[in-house]
Order: sequence, then structure tokens, then C-alpha cells
Amino acid sequence: MGRQVAIASAGFSEHASKRSDVSMPELVNEAIEDCLAKVPSVELSDIDAFVNGNMPAFEGSNIPELWMTDWLGARDKPLMRVTTGGTTGGSVAISGYYTVTAELPGIDTVLAVAFEHQSQGDTSVGLASVAYGEISILNSLGVPYDQLNRLLSAGAAIGVAAYQATTYMNKCKITEEDLARVVVQNRRNAAKTWWAHLKMPNLTIEDVLDTPYVQYPLRYGMVCPASDGAVAMLFTTEEKAKDMCDIPVYVNGVASVANETAVLGYDGGGSAQLDPSAQIGAMKSAELAYSQAGISLPRKEIDYAEVYAPFPNQELMWVEKLGLFEETTAPEMYKTGVTAREGELPVNCSGGVNSTNAIGASAMERPAVSALQIMGKAGNQVPKTVHTSIGSGWGGSLNFITLMAMSDEPQRKWK
Repeated sequence: MGRQVAIASAGFSEHASKRSDVSMPELVNEAIEDCLAKVPSVELSDIDAFVNGNMPAFEGSNIPELWMTDWLGARDKPLMRVTTGGTTGGSVAISGYYTVTAELPGIDTVLAVAFEHQSQGDTSVGLASVAYGEISILNSLGVPYDQLNRLLSAGAAIGVAAYQATTYMNKCKITEEDLARVVVQNRRNAAKTWWAHLKMPNLTIEDVLDTPYVQYPLRYGMVCPASDGAVAMLFTTEEKAKDMCDIPVYVNGVASVANETAVLGYDGGGSAQLDPSAQIGAMKSAELAYSQAGISLPRKEIDYAEVYAPFPNQELMWVEKLGLFEETTAPEMYKTGVTAREGELPVNCSGGVNSTNAIGASAMERPAVSALQIMGKAGNQVPKTVHTSIGSGWGGSLNFITLMAMSDEPQRKWK
């Protein structure tokens, strides 16, 4: 079964559209320093192993973990790199968890670091390089180009999200105003988070709706930014965490699910083609992580949630698919303030991915913020006491899902 793992700290770099003031290693080091500053008794020399991850094709910088080893503090120590698309950060965090719970000889404390310095390269070119590789392989296997064109017709991230949005809006009978409301909540929350990117404390629904369409129903003002930034999390044993911090955060459940080959499945088939908002993988990830954590009533047992949602419709979908609200009810929860910072179940008080999107880091920033909310050390701390929280991620063509369930007690049960 492995041993109980706890999070002792988490830290961030400042995020912006272009961090030209620092190099890639310096950006990563910012997050590490912020993480370790919260645990004064821990130094880099106390770290037994490292897990690192980003999307190197986006910056055009290969195997960066090797040439930034000293900045990580990982010289002559075990180091593993993970890349799984948009879920990279979530996979890095889960890898950090497994590295500790595996009880490997001499490895008790692990520093997990995820980042993206997107302004150093071209994300579109990076994505295209992946697509070209898939096209060449499939064509060599006999798949004709006209069939490949149908497979690649989703329209990249905005196209996929637009398909999802129209399907979800029709299902819930909601309008663009409901999408804009989610954006306003996130950007205002980001204004209270020191490391966040898009900080808009006075943003209104009308402001969002006054921006042009990128692809209906998603407007420019609803789309996440491209950010430079980094995040670090410190995983260790239950015993050591108690010596490092006042409130250890126990990792009680993790899940990594891939349920479809792509949003369109095989040659336009699969559940995502029938209903782009179905998100079976999200439900499966919740089922798996909650069963490990002993969570049977997520709406009552979970006090705080960070969900990975670059676009507002995805946040509405995600909180339902993760069992926080009943199907089609999320828009009303945002309208009535249930998900606000002072609400019954706060969601994305960091501003979420909709406000800050350093792709390699984004899916790790969700459990990192959720852990800090339990510790009482988050940038935009909620007023109520957080006992149990979750952090999710998604990537690929909406088919890679990660989820981490955390608490201030091992397998805390709702009372």
C-alpha cells in the first residue's frame, strides 16, 4: 500500500505574459525559494530526490532539467522529468507523491517542480510539431490525408472548448452571461493572489461581453492568457512533515486517467464526438481518487476546490463532473455566490487557469493552492477553515485527467 505522504509546503514564482527579467532556471528557482521559505527548517540539501516537468517543445529548449540542475538543487541526486501535455503539472505532483510513498531507499523528501517559460518560444509551433509527427506516422500506416484532415478538424484548444461550450450551454439552457460570470469571479480572485497573471479587480460581466468572439460562444475576454511561471511542492513522509510545518497536508487520493485517444476519438468516433461536454475521464478520476481518500459525499466533505479550466464553460462542467454539484446546476451556484471566496464551497480563489496559464505548471498549481488553503497560507485565503480540498488537471485533447485529494487528516471522514 505504501506509506502515508504529506505536503509540507508549496511555492510560486511571479507569473506574467513575459518574464524577460529572468532566465528559465531563475524562474524555476523563484518558486523553489518561495516553497522553502515556508519551511525554514528545510534546506535544499535536505531534499532526497526531484521531479521536474514542462512542455519543452513550447519553448524550443530540450531537456532543460539537465542544464538547470544546479538551480533546482539536484546535482548528484535522483531527478525525473515528466511531460503529459496540459496535465504535466498534475503528473509531476502525482509523481512526487509516488516517489515518497514507494519507500525507495534513502528517499523520504521530494521536491516537485513544474514550469513554463512560454515567451521564450512559440506554443503554436510546438503544438504543430506534435500534429505533424502524428500525421506522418498515420500516413505511413496507410491512413489517407483526407481522413487525417477530419481527425485534425477540432480547431485546437479554442475549437474544442467552443464545441464543449455550445453543447453544455444547450444542455443547461444558459447564456454567454453565465460564462462571463465565471470569468469575472476568477479575474477578481486573481487580483488578490500575488503571483497571478490577469488581475482585474473591477472587471464586470458587461466588460467581458463587450470583447469580440474568438469562436462562438467564447469571446476574447473569456480566454486564458499565455503565462510564464513556475510552481514547487514539497512532498515528504507523515513523520517528517510534522517536524517541518504546523499543518501537514495529507495526500489521501490521486488519480491519472486517459479515457479517449482524442476529443474526436478514432476517426470521428467516441463519446467526446457525441457529447464534447461528457468528460467521462473527469468522473472516473473523481471515482478513483475519492475512493482512495474515503470521500463518499464530495459536496459535503470537500471544503475547497481548484479545477483546471482555461475557459469558463469548462469550470462549470468540471465542478459537476467532479461531484461537487448536480448536473446542470453549476451556473446557478456561481450566480448565487456558493463558489465565491466567502461561499459554501469556494472554487479557484487563486483565479484559476482562466487567469494564469503557464501550461507546464498549471495542473500542479491546482493541488498546490488547495494544499495551502488547508495550511492557511494561500495567497487569497478563504475565511472558513479548509479541512479537505482537491486539485484537478486536464490535457491532451481533453482526454488526460489528473486529480489529487488532500486533507488535514489521513482519510478524513465527513462529520
